[in-house]
Amino acid sequence: MTLKVIGSGFGRTGTMSTKMALEQLGFGPCHHMVEVMENPPVQPAFWAAVADGKPVDWAEVFEGYTSQVDFPGAAVWQDLTRAFPDAKVIHTERPEEAWWASFSTTIGKFFTTFEDLPVPPHIIDIGRTMDRLLIQGVLGGLDRDSAVAAYRRNNEMVRATIPAEQLLVFTPSDGWDPLCAFLNVPVPAGDFPRSNARDEFWALFGGEPGA
Repeated sequence: MTLKVIGSGFGRTGTMSTKMALEQLGFGPCHHMVEVMENPPVQPAFWAAVADGKPVDWAEVFEGYTSQVDFPGAAVWQDLTRAFPDAKVIHTERPEEAWWASFSTTIGKFFTTFEDLPVPPHIIDIGRTMDRLLIQGVLGGLDRDSAVAAYRRNNEMVRATIPAEQLLVFTPSDGWDPLCAFLNVPVPAGDFPRSNARDEFWALFGGEPGA
């Protein structure tokens, strides 16, 4: 199995809703950060190698998956487009200030508190890996200026790099129509899925610290 869809958008841009939609449309399983957390030790080991700068076989990392969205895959979308050149790219994004407001109260807050969260040891290990790969590597820090600048650079780089016919810039509020047209599949009945609000995010880790 090879990836048919690559997601280049940062976390907190509607990636969980997009994952659910892709799976409903027949492009599942869809890789997302939750897949890393739910599949130890194999998935965490792959991403630890990536964070350490070691070469990996991307076909092996994504074995069994048809699509990918969210971190950590979105941190290496350029590698993935080279490994899977026929894949279509879905770039989820939202306005910068809306993204920062969501990121800073979820992912950003997680990385300042994860060592003390009531979670299994493998989640702590994943947190340390993702701190190296995402926070230090992609964002350059957790302060607003560094994170928003990295977010902006990524959005600009995707548009500059991916051919227009291979790229869909998308937000879940766009609904089924543009996504289905891009993937050449029928529009399903029912509403577009909505998931991973702030409370749902923190439910994965036993609740939001200090809430």
